[in-house]
Amino acid sequence: MALDSSADAPVPVRTVSRLIGEWVGQLGAVWMEGQVAQFRRRPGARNQFLVLRDTDAEVSLTIVADAQLVGSVEPPLAEGQRVVIWARPEFWSGQGSLQLRARDIRPVGIGDLLASIERLKALLAAEGLFALERKVPLPFLPHTIGLICGRASAAMTDVLVNVEDRWPGTRFEVREVAVQGVNAVPEITAALAELDVDPHVDVIVIARGGGSVEDLLPFSNETLVRAVATARTPVVSAIGHEQDSPLLDYVADLRASTPTDAAKRIVPSWAEESALITGLRDRARRTLLTAIERAIDSIADLRRRSLARITRQWEAATADIDHLSARLRALSPGSTLDRGYAIVTLEDGTIVRDAEDVSVGDLMSIRVAQGSMTARREAQNG
Repeated sequence: MALDSSADAPVPVRTVSRLIGEWVGQLGAVWMEGQVAQFRRRPGARNQFLVLRDTDAEVSLTIVADAQLVGSVEPPLAEGQRVVIWARPEFWSGQGSLQLRARDIRPVGIGDLLASIERLKALLAAEGLFALERKVPLPFLPHTIGLICGRASAAMTDVLVNVEDRWPGTRFEVREVAVQGVNAVPEITAALAELDVDPHVDVIVIARGGGSVEDLLPFSNETLVRAVATARTPVVSAIGHEQDSPLLDYVADLRASTPTDAAKRIVPSWAEESALITGLRDRARRTLLTAIERAIDSIADLRRRSLARITRQWEAATADIDHLSARLRALSPGSTLDRGYAIVTLEDGTIVRDAEDVSVGDLMSIRVAQGSMTARREAQNG
């Protein structure tokens, strides 16, 4: 391919084109797998053209095939179909274009697709992409929900309506994208990247209704799975029906069985939360009333016990006073006088205890139980 050339001695275009064609012609045929991105059957044309796209990257090649070969493919060749093609590179020197001439086209069967997914699943699991410790919990009440779904799809309606029913006024950032076919993976990953950097989005839901294994292939795509694994925002997978389990389910932070189930998992129920708050408030009220009633009963019981104790103390004190009064009365001079005794005192108030203390002629006051009298001593006792 090396040519001697310069600005003064350039090589003709035909020469360069011929040499490129010769070099490409030396390349051998190769088996390759991809997804049919573009295909429009050309009735009556000998050659049929299709674009084969890589399933994990934005790379595609033009394939040219004999009409008879295309017609023999079963099931019939269609956009979005996974195929394996044996082809050899060709360079059309007249147009300066490169394409690959297909010698064999084989649709990838369901068994092959499932086996391929299982191999990828084992690889990603070994890398730890499905580990539970990598999963991020969802916020209790997200500020804004990012929703990636098909254009005007039932899955979008299911999520929006059910979230609104559960928590009215919830905000959404919706990205409507292709959810099957060759454009699905790049559009979904682009939407994911956009929502992941939005500071207001607290959770991202990737939703799609049910479909065939082929329809759900984008959600087992390695590029998409790795994009979800590296996302900072929690991701909810809501793909297909309960029995569907694309690889997205394993790497997502939460797997919902359906889009409707996703709505129930990402926001709480206003009715349930209100009922819970009402129940807690009622329980608190009952607990408080019970505590107050117990306090009132305790105070009443304390009052009763206090009054009973005071009454007992009062009665005991009264009994003590009565006892002391009785003793005092028994020991008082009045009691002695009542028994017939008298108290004799001299004029100076001295109590006469001995007859020798009274001289003849001394006046004495004699106090008896009822009154008193005066007496004078007339003579000494014989």
